[in-house]
Amino acid sequence: QVRLVESGGGLVQAGGSLGLSCATSGLSFSDYGMAWFRQAPGKGRNFIASINQFGTTYYVDSVKGRFTISRDNAQNTVYLQMTSLKAEDTAVYYCAAGLLWGAEYKYDIWGQGTQVTVSS
Repeated sequence: QVRLVESGGGLVQAGGSLGLSCATSGLSFSDYGMAWFRQAPGKGRNFIASINQFGTTYYVDSVKGRFTISRDNAQNTVYLQMTSLKAEDTAVYYCAAGLLWGAEYKYDIWGQGTQVTVSS
């Protein structure tokens, strides 16, 4: 059974830091690209960062320079370190796993999400 389990969410003050983890099981982790998405209240789920199986990372502009995605293939875990948090970072954060389809990753395995709330 494939599982992705996020942890590390919580309440933090604006300007603070928080680290998220996503532990995976049941998949060949080193073959997968991993990503973090987030869904703010009343909005859709949006991609924010990814790391492929080679360690190449990508960030959307809104989190670039503040968030760092990393992976530990020995622990089958992907991380998201968030700094300089803003109120607009408040959302449910999801990790996702996907394989490369052509030139893009198809993220089709999802965790249950973890809530991050940033108080201003």
